[in-house]
Amino acid sequence: MRVEGDWFFADHTQAVCRMLTDAGHLALFVGGCVRNALLGAAVTDIDIATDARPERVMDLAEALGLKAVPTGFEHGTVTVVAGHLPHEVTTFRRDVETFGRHAVVAFADTAEEDAHRRDFTMNALYATPTGEVIDPLGGLPDLIARRVRFIDDADARIREDYLRILRFFRFHAWYGDPEGGLDAEGLAACAANTGGLAQLSRERVGGEIRKLLSAPDPGQSVAAMARCGVLAHTLPGSDPALLPVLLHMEAAWGQAPDPIRRLAIMGGDDHAERLRLSKAEARRLDRLRAAMGAAEPAEALGYRLGADDARDAVLLRAAATGCEPIADTPARIEHGAAAKFPLSARDLMPGLSGPALGERLKQLEERWIASGFTLTREQLLG
Repeated sequence: MRVEGDWFFADHTQAVCRMLTDAGHLALFVGGCVRNALLGAAVTDIDIATDARPERVMDLAEALGLKAVPTGFEHGTVTVVAGHLPHEVTTFRRDVETFGRHAVVAFADTAEEDAHRRDFTMNALYATPTGEVIDPLGGLPDLIARRVRFIDDADARIREDYLRILRFFRFHAWYGDPEGGLDAEGLAACAANTGGLAQLSRERVGGEIRKLLSAPDPGQSVAAMARCGVLAHTLPGSDPALLPVLLHMEAAWGQAPDPIRRLAIMGGDDHAERLRLSKAEARRLDRLRAAMGAAEPAEALGYRLGADDARDAVLLRAAATGCEPIADTPARIEHGAAAKFPLSARDLMPGLSGPALGERLKQLEERWIASGFTLTREQLLG
C-alpha cells in the first residue's frame, strides 16, 4: 500500500520534507495523516517525524524563510508553517520513564524506537515523502482489518496515560470493524484500569467523549464502555440502552451526528461539569432533556426551540417511546419555527405593567400557541 492524496503531493508539504531530506535527515509522515490516507478518510493534521533535533529543525526552516514555532520544543515538536498550513515536525522519541501524562522522553534515531511509544498499532505507521509505507510494528494488518490494538502491552500503554482508555473506545467507534468487535486484550486492560480515569482533567475527558459521540455509529463502543465499567466512571448514571434507537432515528431523518443530542438520550447527572461543557452546550442539553419529556406538539417545539433543536427533541422523544415521528413532522416543526407572536408588551400598556404585564403576555402567548398560531392580534386583545 502507498499513501496518496492531494494533501500529500502539495508543494508546500513536500517542501517541508525536502527541507529535512536535503540536509541529510529523515522525513516520515506519521500517525493520523498516514492512517486516514490509507483508509480513504479526510486528513486534517499533518505530522512529520524526523531524526533531526528540534534546534536543527528551527534552523533549517528559518534558513528557507519558513515560519517555525517551537510549539512543544521540550518534547521535540516544531510547527513549520508552509503554504499557510501547519506541519508538526517532531523528533523521534523514546520513553525513559512514564507516570501518566508526564513522561520523561529522550530523543531517538529510528522510527522503530519512536513507534514503541505510541498508543495503537494503526497510529504507528509511517510514510516516506514518496508514499512508501513503513510499518515497524506490524500495524498495517490491524489497519486493514480495522482492529484497534494497543502497542506491545495494553496495560502498560494505559498506565502511561489513562486517557488512552477513552481513546481506545473512540478509535473503535471511528475506525473499528463492528463485526470484529473490540480487541479483547485492550478491553480487559481498560476494565482493569478504570480507577485511573479519576486522574484525568475534565477538559480532556470532555474532549474525548465529544469525539466519541461524534462518530457515525458509537453504539458498540459506548455499550462496551458500560459493560466494563468505564461509562460509570466517566458519565455516572448514563444508560446507553436507547442510543442505538436514536442512531436509527438519526439515519432515517438524515441527521448528522451530534454529541449533545446523544448525551441527552443516555441520561445521567452533572454532565456539564464532568465534561466541562460550554454554557451554550449545557443550556442546550437541558433544553433537549426537558423537551424530550414534554408532550408539546411539533409546532410548539419548533416555535420554542427553533427548527434544529425541535428536530432533536422529536428524535429523542421518538427514541424514548419507540414510536417514529409521522411523515409531516418536519414540516410542522418548520411551521412553528417560522411563526411570529403578533403581540408585544407595548400592546398591553399602560393598562398593565411590571410582573402583571409579563404574566398576561405569557398567558396570551400560550393561547396563541394552543390555537396553532392562528389567533390574530385583534382576537388576542379582544
